[in-house]
Amino acid sequence: AMAILQAPMPALAANIKTVNARLVQYGVPPIPEVPKGFSPLAEVWGKGKNRDPLLVSFVYPTDWIVTLPSQDINGEDGTIQAGEYGKGDTSTFFVYSDEGKIDNIASQSKDFFQRAIIKSISQKGNNVYQNFKTVNIVPQTVNGQEYMIVDFKYELLTGAGFEVDRRGVASVTSVGGNVEVLWCASTRQRYKKTEEQLRTIAGSFRCYADGLGSSKIVYEDRDN
Repeated sequence: AMAILQAPMPALAANIKTVNARLVQYGVPPIPEVPKGFSPLAEVWGKGKNRDPLLVSFVYPTDWIVTLPSQDINGEDGTIQAGEYGKGDTSTFFVYSDEGKIDNIASQSKDFFQRAIIKSISQKGNNVYQNFKTVNIVPQTVNGQEYMIVDFKYELLTGAGFEVDRRGVASVTSVGGNVEVLWCASTRQRYKKTEEQLRTIAGSFRCYADGLGSSKIVYEDRDN
């Protein structure tokens, strides 16, 4: 087995009480329950000056490793993700900015979701996948916000020249000025075992854009 993604330093797992306190602090609904074997996550993507902040929450298998964006004086890099990287099981947050804010995401075409998810899975460049297919799209409305649950499959082209069949499910929404995607995937061989986990992660995804100005990291100008 080989690692599909390179894992940065892991973040510490939080309990539901801590995570819900953070969500309530930002004025958004708490996570109602966490399934057995899962842990909750609530983090701000976009603390750096180069990004507009978003509050992201979802649940993930307790034995997965969470990684968060890195910060320095130039801004923020990387994203929020969780995975069992050695087995190729991953869930990754991506901001799709090519088409801006979408007011009624449930009315978008299959091609739109295909474009958004292809961009999400191909962050390392356009040659890392082939034969991408959107299999199914189901709308989900939570607290008045629309999330589209999208089943997909593709072939991953590895640096060593191998083709790896991948299956996944994504949740797609639009808040702030862009479209946000949490895509979750495994190898085709593992998908029978992981599908329920991946659907739980995608179904738990929530994203908020309002009231996050205080979450920005401000670096002092030491030249003055």
